[in-house]
Amino acid sequence: MVQLHGEYECKLDSKNRLIIPAALKKQLPLEGKEGFFINRGFEKCCILYPKLEWEKIAAEVNQLSDYIEKERKFKRYFLRGASMLEMDAANRVLLPKPMQDHSGIEPGSELILLCIGNKVELWEKSEYNKMLNDEPEDFGAMAQEVMGRRGKEADRAE
Repeated sequence: MVQLHGEYECKLDSKNRLIIPAALKKQLPLEGKEGFFINRGFEKCCILYPKLEWEKIAAEVNQLSDYIEKERKFKRYFLRGASMLEMDAANRVLLPKPMQDHSGIEPGSELILLCIGNKVELWEKSEYNKMLNDEPEDFGAMAQEVMGRRGKEADRAE
């Protein structure tokens, strides 16, 4: 599994292109160096997946049943607009208009690329800062609630 890390500031140019930072590109596996798959995030951002990671996620989503309404709707909403972004010789990718609309990105926008495990969240900078300002007052309590369960589940498995 790919383990990406870092936070990068960049800009969308007037032709809707985003330059993938060199430090991020170096982290990509060989198959990922040609580009990414882009998808809508659950919040007001887009998600960039290296090709191999996207294939795993898409395979998982495609196992959902077309005969169960909630699963069918999830597939439709999750996969809506997902597309391949190929890098050109200058390490640029063209950001599709529907993804710009979803995340509030316009030509010239300042962007934040936030690496989280096997994916990269793509945020318009002011939306990113708004999201960060929503940090819970007691992040330690949230960490205990979210991560503390992992230890309990491991204890039960033994």
